[in-house]
Amino acid sequence: MIRVDNTPRDYAWGSLTDIAELRGLAPTGSPQAELWLGTHPGSPTQIVNPAEAAGAATIAELLSSRGEEPLPYLLKVLAAAHPLSIQAHPSPEQAREGYARENAAGIALDAPHRNYRDDAHKPELIYALSDTFEALCGFRQIDLTIAELETLAAANAQACSPTSALAEFTAQLIERGDGAIRWALDWALTGDNAAALVSEISVAGKLVKDSLLTELAQDYPGDPGIVVALLLNRVTLTRGQALYLPAGNMHAYIRGLGIELMAASDNVMRGGLTSKHVDVPELLSVVSDQVVPVPLLTPAHVGAGIEIFTPDVPDFVLAHVLVTSGMSPSEQISLTRHAIVTCTAGNVTLTGLESTIELAQGQNAFISAEEGHISFSGEGELFIAH
Repeated sequence: MIRVDNTPRDYAWGSLTDIAELRGLAPTGSPQAELWLGTHPGSPTQIVNPAEAAGAATIAELLSSRGEEPLPYLLKVLAAAHPLSIQAHPSPEQAREGYARENAAGIALDAPHRNYRDDAHKPELIYALSDTFEALCGFRQIDLTIAELETLAAANAQACSPTSALAEFTAQLIERGDGAIRWALDWALTGDNAAALVSEISVAGKLVKDSLLTELAQDYPGDPGIVVALLLNRVTLTRGQALYLPAGNMHAYIRGLGIELMAASDNVMRGGLTSKHVDVPELLSVVSDQVVPVPLLTPAHVGAGIEIFTPDVPDFVLAHVLVTSGMSPSEQISLTRHAIVTCTAGNVTLTGLESTIELAQGQNAFISAEEGHISFSGEGELFIAH
């Protein structure tokens, strides 16, 4: 077991305080959006004391020196103060085909219009650390969207504001039946009259005091993602709840502090609320337009204070451990591959077959699979990706 750490990413949507406070550090004055813990080359996690790892400076270097592949997952601490882009991710088959196609076309891996930067899928889960965590995820029943559009149109009419684009869009949704969601997504991102619809929704959002629509209009004025947001389930997680977002699920995180775990991939198809490249045909080929319930992921309780979130992919599992002073040494987590742990509260000692490490709030560690299993002592909270 060795201590590891990284520098938070300073994306504009990040919180000024949440990650710093979680790490027990003073805010920098700049946004801190994500702390990456893994082997992803976009932000390689550093080994705090390379002498403990035969001189390796990063986890990726350590695994390479052992002749091993990078980790299949990426653990993040995510702190959103503003909405992220609406996006969906490909299936493994779609990722392999898209990556090969763009390579054959000679598109550089760092090209702004590149869709597939690797050949892997990117399922992900988010666990709410803050009291509430807001998100959009999955398409909701179309009648709910229609009812909201009618409310918005009525508010505009009462205020003598334009309603023609809202009326046209609503009528089309009603007429198109089963194909309404896919049509609406395509039309919002490419339609000739989409700008007028975005404008009318933005005005109405303020009139009805819809905090989300008002925020989206302020942060992304004129963005068609404001229309797309109306097609999606609005979710407010409470602390301890988790969402699982499989391939094809359209989603966006809005606000909150969470632990995010995903397959180690960069493949993102955006659908609005962004200044980055939006490839509508590719998005439509990847996204699932099926109406789905809110995709909450229920953990299995495997011991006192230990719960395991296991999605339907082999890439990762997330363990959440509340360590108490009376915790039995028999309360353990078994490892079948290398793990990464982050401590979000207290002081905890982790013990495996070969070594022991103590972590305080805000500290992180890499744990090799050779440890076999981990037991705990002290008091605090841990998240373990493996």
